[in-house]
Amino acid sequence: MNMLRIKRIPTIVSNYQRDDAEETDRPGGGCGRNCLRECCIQGAKLPLYAYKRLDKNASEKVVLVHENSQPPVPFLDSLLLGEWEDRMLRGLFRYDVTACETKVIPGEHGFIAQLNEGRHLKKRPTEFRVDKVLQPFDGNKFNFTKVGQEEVLFQFETSEDDEVQFFPDAPIDVENSPSVVAINVSPIEYGHVLLIPRILECLPQKIDQESLLLALHMAAEAGNPYFRLGYNSLGAFATINHLHFQAYYMAMPFPVEKAPTKKITTSDGGVKVSELLKYPVRGLVFEGGNTLEDLSNIVSDACICLQNNNIPYNVLIADSGKRLFLFPQCYAEKQALGEVSPELLDTQVNPAVWEISGHMVLKRKEDYEEACEENAWKLLAVVSLSEERFQEVTALIFEALDHANNGDGNATHCLVKESGSKQSSEDVDAINRSPRRATVTGKHECLVLQ
Repeated sequence: MNMLRIKRIPTIVSNYQRDDAEETDRPGGGCGRNCLRECCIQGAKLPLYAYKRLDKNASEKVVLVHENSQPPVPFLDSLLLGEWEDRMLRGLFRYDVTACETKVIPGEHGFIAQLNEGRHLKKRPTEFRVDKVLQPFDGNKFNFTKVGQEEVLFQFETSEDDEVQFFPDAPIDVENSPSVVAINVSPIEYGHVLLIPRILECLPQKIDQESLLLALHMAAEAGNPYFRLGYNSLGAFATINHLHFQAYYMAMPFPVEKAPTKKITTSDGGVKVSELLKYPVRGLVFEGGNTLEDLSNIVSDACICLQNNNIPYNVLIADSGKRLFLFPQCYAEKQALGEVSPELLDTQVNPAVWEISGHMVLKRKEDYEEACEENAWKLLAVVSLSEERFQEVTALIFEALDHANNGDGNATHCLVKESGSKQSSEDVDAINRSPRRATVTGKHECLVLQ
C-alpha cells in the first residue's frame, strides 16, 4: 500500500516545541527547561483540582449539587480562565488572541470567521503521515512531557473522598501519571487549553473509554455551554501524537450546534443517536444517557471502531458534556491524493474539529475579508464523506456498538427504538443497508457534496 504524506507546517502548541534541538542536562540538574520528564519532575508541585464523579449525566440537578456544595474554587471562571490569563500576562503566548478580528458570516448557518495570522508560521515543513490513524508513540518527537511546567495550569483528577477539592500546591504523583491542563501557546480563542490524560504514560493520540470520560467530566465541571472540548485523530489534523483534547471558551453557539438532526435510535443506557442534517459535514450526534459513563462508553466505542478501521475523525463535546458530535472525515487523504482544489489549498486552512464545527480560523486577511457562507460551505463539503460512504461507516459503527462488551459479562449498548417513536422501521434499519467492512484500507470513496 502506498504511504500517503502531505507537506505540512505543524502548529506550535508549546514554547519548547522544536524539531531538531536536543536538550542536554545542566550541571545543576535537569535540562534547563523545567519540564515534566525525569530530569526535572522530581519534587515538582502543581495545583490540583479534584472533581467529584457524577452518578448522573450532566444536568440541572448536578449543577445545583455543585452550587450547594460550594466548590473551593469555581472551575471555569477562577481556575482555568484565571490561570490562563495569568500566563497571558506572563507573556507565554506567541500572540494576543484577544486582538484577533472575529465576525459572524452572514447567512443561514452563522459560520464564525476569525483572522488569526499568528498561526501562519514560517517554519520548516515536516512530513506528516495521514494514512494511519493509529501510530505508536515516539518519544524522540515533541510530546507534552517536554513542555515547561509554567505552561501547565493544574492537575485534573478524580476526588478520593467524592467531594470537589482544590490543592494550590500539590506534589506530582509520578507513579500514577496525573492528567493535566496546559495552555496552547498558539491559541484559537480565549482560554484555549489542552487536556492531557495520564500525561506521563505517553499515550498515543488514540481515544479510550477512560480518556473520553475524563474529557466529559471536564466539560461538566466547567458547567458552561460556551466552553467546549474537541478531539482530532491522526489523519484528521491532530498535530502531535500524544493523547490530548483541546478546549476553549467562546460566547456564541457553533453552527453545528444549531443544525437539525434526525434520530436514528436510542441505546438501552438512554443515549439518543442522531444524524446531522442540512450541514456540510456528515456526522453523528450522541446525547443524553442515564449516566455520564453511558454517554462516554458509547461514543468511545464508536471512536475505537473508527480507529481500528483506520478512519480519521473529529469529536466535539458540547452542552457541558451532554452532547457529542462525531465526524468521520477524509480531507487530508484527498489532499494527499491531489483531489483538493488549489483555491482551497491556498487558504492553508486545515479543517479540524473547530473548523468543522463552524469556527473558521483563517490565516490570510483576504480570506477573512472575502469570507462568505458559500466559501465556508465549500471548504467543509470537501471534508465530508459521501452519503454512500457515510452510511457504510455508520453501519460499521453500529455493528461495533451492538457487539461491544460481549463476552465479558457486561451489558451491550443494545440499540433499541423508543416506544412511541415516530421513526419508521426503515429509518431505524437504514444503517444496515450498506455492506459492512471489517477493515478499511487503501483509497476510500470521498466525494465532494453538491
